[in-house]
Amino acid sequence: MATTSTDSKDDEFKSRDQQNPLASQRLEQHNTPSESNRTGRLGGYFTLGYKEGFSQWWANIPAASAEHAVMSYIPYLRQPPIHTQSGTIASSKDGLVGSLSAGANDTAATVMTTSATDPFGPRQWHSNLVKLSGKNRALNEFSVERIDEENDQNLVMLHGYGAGLGFFYKNFEGISRVKGWKVYALDLLGMGRSSRPPFRVRSKDRQGSITEAEDWFINALEEWRVQKNIDRFTLLGHSLGGYIAVAYALKYPGHLNKLVLASPVGIPEDPYAVSADMPDPKDSTLANELTQDQNEVINSSNPNIPESAKHGDKNNFLNARSKAEKGGSPDGKISPSASRKPLPKWLTYLWDANISPFSLVRWTGPLGPRFVSGWTSRRFSHLPPDEAQALHNYAYSLFRQRGSGEYALAYILAPGAFARSPLIRRIHGVGRQLIARDGSSSSSIGSAERRREQPFPIVLMYGENDWMDIAGGYAAEQKIKEERERALEAASTDEQKNDHGSVKVMIIKKAGHHVYLDGWEEFNAVMREEMEDVSRREKTR
Repeated sequence: MATTSTDSKDDEFKSRDQQNPLASQRLEQHNTPSESNRTGRLGGYFTLGYKEGFSQWWANIPAASAEHAVMSYIPYLRQPPIHTQSGTIASSKDGLVGSLSAGANDTAATVMTTSATDPFGPRQWHSNLVKLSGKNRALNEFSVERIDEENDQNLVMLHGYGAGLGFFYKNFEGISRVKGWKVYALDLLGMGRSSRPPFRVRSKDRQGSITEAEDWFINALEEWRVQKNIDRFTLLGHSLGGYIAVAYALKYPGHLNKLVLASPVGIPEDPYAVSADMPDPKDSTLANELTQDQNEVINSSNPNIPESAKHGDKNNFLNARSKAEKGGSPDGKISPSASRKPLPKWLTYLWDANISPFSLVRWTGPLGPRFVSGWTSRRFSHLPPDEAQALHNYAYSLFRQRGSGEYALAYILAPGAFARSPLIRRIHGVGRQLIARDGSSSSSIGSAERRREQPFPIVLMYGENDWMDIAGGYAAEQKIKEERERALEAASTDEQKNDHGSVKVMIIKKAGHHVYLDGWEEFNAVMREEMEDVSRREKTR
C-alpha cells in the first residue's frame, strides 16, 4: 500500500476515546415498515412479528439447510457443498440431522466450478466436518481451492463470537481468486456447526481460567492444522476470532506467515475490566453491535477519521506526548479519569452466572426468532431482503443450538467487551517466540536448543464506523514497532534481513465492526494484496 505523511488529524483520531458517530443519527425517526420487512425498522425493537416468529420456531430449519441457503449467494457457485452434520439438535426435515452420533454425512461431495461458468475458475469447493481427538470434538470446515495449478499457500478464516463461517459468504469467491492459494473457513469449537461438547473450566485461579478458555479454541485449531498437514499459513480472525488468532500465534509459534486481525476484540486495557466499577451499558461500545443500523453505517462517513487514515497504513505512529496531553495513554490503557457507573446488578449477575444471550434465545422457545430479529434486522439492513432473510434464518439456526463454546466468553471478556487479559500486554510477542531448531514449539526444549521464529507481518483492519476501539489498534501498532526496533538492535545482518515483522492499521471505508461484510469489496481487495505479498515473500525463503 502507498504511504503518505501523517497530519495532526491522524494523531487526534488515534488518541480519541471510542465514539459512535452514528449515535445522533440513530435518534432520528425512520419510516415504519411492514411486519414482514426484516431489513427496515419497526416501532418496536424486535421487528419479527409473533406469528412469523412462531412459524419459524415451528419450522425448525436445520443449521445445514440454513448454511446452504446462505452459501448459495456465493457468485458462480450454484450448488454449494454442505455436509449434513451440525451441532447437537436433530431434525428429520430434508433428511438433515444434527447429532454427531446420528448417521449424517460429515463430508459433502466436492463441487467444481469450471471456466465456462466461473470467470476466475476452475475452482473446487469443499465442506467437511473434521473430527478431532476426544469425545464429540469436531470442526466445521468450508474451503475453496484453485485447480490446474499448484496451491502452496493457505488462508484460514475464523469468525467472531456466536457466529459461523457462513458470514464470510461474500469473501470466499473474491479472496480465492489469488493464484496458488487454498482458502479455509472454520467454525470455532462449540460454535457454528462445529460439535458442541460441554464447556468446563477446572482452574480455580483467574489466569488459569483465562488460559483454559483460550486453549479450548486454539488447541482445536492446532489439532486441525496438524491433521491437514499444513506447516505455515496466513490466519485471519474477526472480533473474537482475532483474539483467538493472537492467542494461537503466541502458544503455537512458527506456523504463521501473516496475521490479519479484522476488528479484533480484547486489545485495549481497561482498569475497570477486573473491578466492580464497570461502564454503564449505554456507554459500552458493545451495545452498538445490537443497535447500529448497518444501512446507516455503509452510507455514512465518520468525520472523526481523516481521509488520509483510510484504506492503508499511511505510516501512522501514535504520538505519545500528544496522547498524554489529551488524557490518553500510549500503552493502550483506557484513562480512568472519567467516572463510570457500575453495571446494573441484573446484567452483572447474568454475566457472572455465565448466562449467554443465546441461552435466552433457547429458553424463550417460540419467541426466540423474534428476539434474534432485533439484531439481524439491523445487522443486515443494508442487504437485499432475500439475503437478509437467509442470514436471519442462519443466525437463528446457530443461536438455538446447545450452549458450548459461547460460555468461554465470560472468562475471556469482562462486561463491556474488555479483555480480562488484554492483548496490548502481549501482542508485541507475536512472531518473536522461541521455537526448536526443527520448527516445533515444545516447551520442554532448553533455551540453548531453540531459536526465534521468523517474524511475520501483522495487519489490523477496522471499519470506518467501527464500534470496536480503533485507538487500541494504533496502540498495538506502536507496541509491535517498538518491540521490533529493540529486536533489530541486537540482531545479526541475516536476522535483520529476514525480519518481516511489520505492522499496519487499515481503515475500510463505509464499514462497521463486520468489515468483511459491510465493505466486502474493499475488504476482499485488501486481502488479495496481503495474500500476494505472502506469495512473494515465501518464494524467497
